Amino acid sequence: MSFNRNNTIIPLSFIGIMFFAIGFALGINSLLVPVLQGSLEISNAASYLIIAATFIPFLIFGYPAGLTIKAIGYKKTMSLSFFIFAIAFYLFILSANDSSFTLFLLASFVSGAANAYLQASVNPYITILGPLESAAKRISIMGICNKLAWPIPSIFIVWLIGKDVSAIGISDLESPFRIIIFAFIFLGIIALLAPLPEVKAEGEDSSSSETADDSCTSSKSSVFQFPHLLLGCVALFLYVGVETVSLGTLVDYANSIGLSGAANYAWIAPIGIVIGYICGIILIPRYINQATALKICSIIAIAGSLLVVMTPSHISIYFVSLMALGCSLMWPALWPLAIADLGPFTKTGSSLLIMAMFGGAVIPTVYGWLKDSYGPQQAYWLCLPCFLFILYYAMYGCKIRTK
Repeated sequence: MSFNRNNTIIPLSFIGIMFFAIGFALGINSLLVPVLQGSLEISNAASYLIIAATFIPFLIFGYPAGLTIKAIGYKKTMSLSFFIFAIAFYLFILSANDSSFTLFLLASFVSGAANAYLQASVNPYITILGPLESAAKRISIMGICNKLAWPIPSIFIVWLIGKDVSAIGISDLESPFRIIIFAFIFLGIIALLAPLPEVKAEGEDSSSSETADDSCTSSKSSVFQFPHLLLGCVALFLYVGVETVSLGTLVDYANSIGLSGAANYAWIAPIGIVIGYICGIILIPRYINQATALKICSIIAIAGSLLVVMTPSHISIYFVSLMALGCSLMWPALWPLAIADLGPFTKTGSSLLIMAMFGGAVIPTVYGWLKDSYGPQQAYWLCLPCFLFILYYAMYGCKIRTK
């Protein structure tokens, strides 16, 4: 290991800023969906293509991002991603000026590409920055930075423009987006100058004699020979999709059922997730391990999704926070469980997990279609089977190994 893991405070601080930026960039979608519905008069399913366009790049750029990290390292890849974000928000301005839904989709796609590169670098970095058994604790700390950022774009833009969500048009977005562009350029420079040493997972150096003797990896010739990783990719696909639904639909849901101050409801899901992250920081690994945390969270999420669809709509929106609470430790637990024992396949396995984040494109789009067909509340039924599979992975899937 090329890095002294006892000295992690400064790297954690800088990575926390980057996780905040990830949440901020994804949180823009919470506002764009209802704004585009009102300004361009498009359907729910069409408007949720904005979220799909943000997550499709994870499938396309997940593997190239891994190659980029191998070529230039984690830190430069992080810096590159912020400059791509700046380009994306400039395209958002052009989209607003031309009132072009196609350009909005392109801007979201570029933003998603930036996010793919940033996620591909920060997630394995924070996982291998310390002992694997406490990775969920570190990711939980980063998750607080990430999820608290989700509602900020909606609240910031509503405050800056001085209009409620239902009154905002796409022509109002230019000024806030220019501020965001400068912020991302600044973050790109900060990332480039940040004191972030390069790290490696145990056994990642294929020339290591320990790797040659490792019975878990010595007989493997492909990353696809690790069932726990492949099932983890499916679980992560579903998890990212349902968490994006819980975080990205609240403003639209509140607006759809006629609640005033719809932007304020964006806080409901992040609060639930942050509570879960705090529990993860306290409990993992001292009191519970990562697999147990995943089981508990899956059960909570299943209960939350049932309450969302079975209670009166003006009450059900608050149960999204329970669904989000269940989502909270899924990412911190899924990631280290899925890349455990990969050795020299760690970077490739991480790339597959980044590609699995494509679920954030598929699940919310299906939600939008279900909303058009059955209404906003009944569309949340979609989350139940996703959480059931994640529970299966926590109980059995993460333990499957091949000899």
